[in-house]
Amino acid sequence: MQTPYLPAFRSRLAALGRRTARRLRQATLCQLQEQLRNLIPVHLLSSTDEGPNSRDRCFNLRLTVECFLWQMLKPKTSCREVVRQVQALLRLNDRAPIDESDSAYVQARLRLPKETLEAVLHATAQAAAPRTAPKGPLQGRPIKVVDGSTTQLADTAPNQKSYPQPSQQKKGCGFPVMKMVVLFCLSCGAILNVMTGNLHQHELRLFHLLWDAFQKGDILLGDRGCGEFGTLAGLCARGVDVVARLHGGRKVDFRTAQRLGKNDGLFVWKKGSNQSSVFSPEQWALLPMELTVRIVRFTAEIRGFRGRRVTLVTTLLDPQLYPAQELIALYKRRWRLELCLRDLKTTLGMEQLRCKSPEMAEKELLAYLIAHNLIRCVMAEAAAIYEADLERMSFKGTVDAVRQYSAAIAQARSRKMRRQLWEDFLINLVQDLVPERLGRREPRAVKRRPKPYPLLNKPRKSFVEISHRSRYWKGRPRNYRGLN
Repeated sequence: MQTPYLPAFRSRLAALGRRTARRLRQATLCQLQEQLRNLIPVHLLSSTDEGPNSRDRCFNLRLTVECFLWQMLKPKTSCREVVRQVQALLRLNDRAPIDESDSAYVQARLRLPKETLEAVLHATAQAAAPRTAPKGPLQGRPIKVVDGSTTQLADTAPNQKSYPQPSQQKKGCGFPVMKMVVLFCLSCGAILNVMTGNLHQHELRLFHLLWDAFQKGDILLGDRGCGEFGTLAGLCARGVDVVARLHGGRKVDFRTAQRLGKNDGLFVWKKGSNQSSVFSPEQWALLPMELTVRIVRFTAEIRGFRGRRVTLVTTLLDPQLYPAQELIALYKRRWRLELCLRDLKTTLGMEQLRCKSPEMAEKELLAYLIAHNLIRCVMAEAAAIYEADLERMSFKGTVDAVRQYSAAIAQARSRKMRRQLWEDFLINLVQDLVPERLGRREPRAVKRRPKPYPLLNKPRKSFVEISHRSRYWKGRPRNYRGLN
């Protein structure tokens, strides 16, 4: 029995027999073990000598993590379906059956340390970066992108307490909302780190908790929230440069600037007298009284629309090393990278988390991010080997191909056949590129007509359903009849 992807898993499957081990690989992430063995270090998923994960259980630490990630790669997979697969495989090989309830698997996920998932997320992000092109824009320096989003949780009392629903919604009629600030790698699209909070916490405050994830020499690419004095001065003191859109509260007059070119100049910003609520008094006192920044203004041309004026602020002051056109092109790439959140929330189904406690919801979020990074690693490897454009590779197509080819690779009887299947898999990924859609107009509108159901504006126990609801649907838009 060979387990090159997870060598420590061999001793745990040996008692089940060679046929069982081969079948179990189809139920977990062991399916692509030979090609992905370096993504997750073995020691991260090894059983501990003492503590909750030290006993030899059916759902040990490694199998629990693998089944958890498999659930994320296959949206709307229930815990019961995971247990049914394990039951079927054990029965197929005449092994002792396990309980038909999903309680053992659910308890195994509860024992799963959050720190282990955070370490696995970091390991998968580190594995994705070397697979991309080494030379990038802005002198090849590492570029990290920050962005924020939200996701809904199950409507339970513990979730409502930690992540309350919006105040505009009536009690019992909404869902808890978790806010997250995610740090991406620009070159490969992998997620480096994440910080979560509730709706009442500002994204800038959550982002401030991610500053330790930066290393000296990094470049941060952010939105308007990062284009203010505290973020620019604080990260610059750590050796991290920033490229962001100018904060809306700042006014720019190039007549007072040190000119570097057309719509390109140096400005001197002074620290305000009012302390930012994001910083502590000690941190605010350490910031310099003045900061020299560079501001670049350009017009974003969109076919069929008026040009939109965009103003960037950066701490990259040298126009020879960092030309204005490179800064403009870099910021345009930020719009493409925001599609990574769409891949997570729409393609993988992270828009609504299903766990019923805040602790498990945070673990589920990390499992989604790890699954996203595994797919990004595969995409980056295919793009590097066959010199394809990584930004045009389909995330959804890669997820579909992983599901189908993984079963074939697990059933291959020789190493040569597995290698051929892997090569075919990568070739299919680079041949299935998303076409160029420059200037394509995609209005944010819904084509499919809504069903004539009333809105749940009261808790279910006190809600009275109206008869002839298609006539008295109070949630319909004003022009509903015109839509149909």
